[in-house]
Amino acid sequence: MPEGSFHDASALLPGARKGRGAITNPAIRFDRHNTVAFDDGWDTLEDEAADLPPLATTLIRDSSRTALAWNKSPDIGFDRSINPYRGCEHGCVYCFARPTHAYLGFSPGLDFETKLLFKPQIAELLEAALRKPGYTAAPVALGSNTDPYQPVERTLKLTRAVLEVLEQFSHPVTVVTKSAGVLRDIDILSRMAARGLARVCLSVTTLDAKLARSLEPRASTPERRLDAIARLAEAGIPVAVLAAPMIPAVNDMELERILERAASQGADRAGYVLLRLPLELGEIFEAWLHQHMPERAAKVIALVRQTRGGETYDSRFGQRQTGSGPYAEMLNRRFQVAVKRLGLDRTQQGHTGPEGLRSDLFNVPDRPGEAKQLSLF
Repeated sequence: MPEGSFHDASALLPGARKGRGAITNPAIRFDRHNTVAFDDGWDTLEDEAADLPPLATTLIRDSSRTALAWNKSPDIGFDRSINPYRGCEHGCVYCFARPTHAYLGFSPGLDFETKLLFKPQIAELLEAALRKPGYTAAPVALGSNTDPYQPVERTLKLTRAVLEVLEQFSHPVTVVTKSAGVLRDIDILSRMAARGLARVCLSVTTLDAKLARSLEPRASTPERRLDAIARLAEAGIPVAVLAAPMIPAVNDMELERILERAASQGADRAGYVLLRLPLELGEIFEAWLHQHMPERAAKVIALVRQTRGGETYDSRFGQRQTGSGPYAEMLNRRFQVAVKRLGLDRTQQGHTGPEGLRSDLFNVPDRPGEAKQLSLF
């Protein structure tokens, strides 16, 4: 990395950091030069890495002038999304979005979870987009890349501002999160859900609190996520569970138990994703494995390669989410059997479109004062 890219030079040192998922900060793939930690023969590097200080979170204003991101991916169930934040303080070591941080000039490693970009004008930009002539409504995914309810949302409240705009326009939305913080906005979500405009998906990676602390250190505990499913369902909000990612020989044995617990809490749908390791993520995840599970690291990587044609990742549509080969096929079969047994394939009666949401209620409201002005003519 170029000199000056780090606020804390100790981020170069490999090792577990309190409250952080990644233990490395790989170089940005677009840079011609990078800096690495080097032991000059005094055997001090290991000592320095043994007692690393906490890394603070830095907030950076994002100057983006658009609110909606569009995609044409055939294996994704939505064509538009909103992400109030780039980077994610949850620190999930397996996060497929980590490599996107390189486009911003930051490392996909520790930088991804400590250098966060936020979009202060996201609500205004969204309203402008929805008012454009010819805009056609369809469910928008909130939190498709990074979590809309990561810790910083407690103070910035950008996700709530987005939901307020969507409710004003009667625009359908699906929320994906691994945070119980979504309960803060249960008032808006319940009103929208009553009209067929909202669905929430809670991601539950593991039921093991100890494993969750190292895999996703600043996300809500598994029990709090399960409780959030129950409270959302009680409020009449359709809620799904996403068992993701399933990591071979790490949490894959929990698939059925995750689905069972979620169903008992009121989830009506389910999904899963096999571990994806694009670009730098392979290096980041493998370093985490050697740090936290050295005795099974080789086995895990070998199984991952079995599902990706001998590589650590296969980016082809239709393959990247579920993988291929015997292990992937077995996991998919287990999921299908469990979903059918638990009734996690229910649809919302009276609603149409993706995720059972309505797009026909979309309406562009008058601007404040606009109706009064028109009434004068």
